[in-house]
Amino acid sequence: MKTKKMAKVFKALSNPNRLELYLQIVKKHETSYQTNCGCLISDITNSFNIGAPTISHHLKELTNAELIFTERNGKYLVARVNEEIVNEVNELLKLQLK
Repeated sequence: MKTKKMAKVFKALSNPNRLELYLQIVKKHETSYQTNCGCLISDITNSFNIGAPTISHHLKELTNAELIFTERNGKYLVARVNEEIVNEVNELLKLQLK
């Protein structure tokens, strides 16, 4: 993974609200893994004490860092975790003890 790309990932996760939003998406992703239906953003936004425009901004930052994918499903916004980038981050951070 390129250093610039990794810095973008960490910057996206450095905001506490954005990190919590990402963790909620991950949690929903894990529970819906069998159905592959993703996370309805409307299901998790009520747990945050921030407005819709701010949540939209945080989602955009997570998308730009390639941590999530978003798509419209009718009137709902669905988010999915980008497992490839998670694996890349995990691989980079893995301790290699010799």
